Amino acid sequence: MIRDFGRTSDGQPVESITIRAGKLTATFLDRGSILQDLRLGGAGHSLTLGSDRIADYEGAMRYHGALVGPVANRIAGAAAVIAGRPCRFEANEGGACLHSGPSGIHARRWRREAAGEDTLTLVLDLADGEGGFPGNRRITALWRVAPPATLLLRLVVTTDADTLVNVANHSYWNLDGMPGWSGHRLRIAADHITETDAALIPTGRLLPVAGTGYDLRQGRRLVPGEPPLDTNFCLSMAPQPLRDVLWLTGRSGVEMVIATNAPGMQVYDGRAAQRPGGSGYDGLALEPQFWPDAPHHPGFPSILLKAGETRVQETRWRFGT
Repeated sequence: MIRDFGRTSDGQPVESITIRAGKLTATFLDRGSILQDLRLGGAGHSLTLGSDRIADYEGAMRYHGALVGPVANRIAGAAAVIAGRPCRFEANEGGACLHSGPSGIHARRWRREAAGEDTLTLVLDLADGEGGFPGNRRITALWRVAPPATLLLRLVVTTDADTLVNVANHSYWNLDGMPGWSGHRLRIAADHITETDAALIPTGRLLPVAGTGYDLRQGRRLVPGEPPLDTNFCLSMAPQPLRDVLWLTGRSGVEMVIATNAPGMQVYDGRAAQRPGGSGYDGLALEPQFWPDAPHHPGFPSILLKAGETRVQETRWRFGT
């Protein structure tokens, strides 16, 4: 089902597209390839945080549900050397570039290439030099819903020049439909996190989670601020075959299992991601990704995509009660 969702402040039309299969119904926007609403049969609320107003996505909810990139997370100094070429990006968090700056893919209208009962394909072309990143690039997002209650995303990125690529879905999750996520149980298959400084820029060190509040390997109930979370959990040192890496369970009994082939998972507690009428800690952002600031840390999994190569990233969300 395709509907008119409204117009942006500059008059650009936005469509919503709904797909369904089994017990799952997902609605997307062609702006930012946003997952705007996700319904599981038997649960009377959306499992992800969205809005019915396009103005909210131009403001405080700019990253809610969107694909962020072409490089998600932070690049220190809003600069990097790519294949020997110094490049500067848009600084939008102090001196750093977060989610590729204001012209990132979250704020772009994607082209609807195909839409069926249970599938949606959105495509975005990025010109050489946009946001400071080299290469004429194409990002294809193939969304699919499969029974009984599975959402799948296959991202395919190509380029005609060496560039940096780290695209991530930035959905906020609250499985209970309550004002906050406190009491959700979270488990992550990660032995280390990337240490960051006060500006949330990685230092290059990997910290063991053992004996810390970041040890979620066995799963535990979450309390806001214990510990604060805007943290990359290291799943592997390189991309892997699709595998389950994260388990989230609400107090209501709704469960979500995330599988990815990416080497990292950013977990953000949403303390400052306030929706209109919200108060922070509304939802947990769970972002399968490569590690942040990778161009400045040779020991991190590389986000370099060479001319003529293709990057494929897959994420799978399975739901149940």
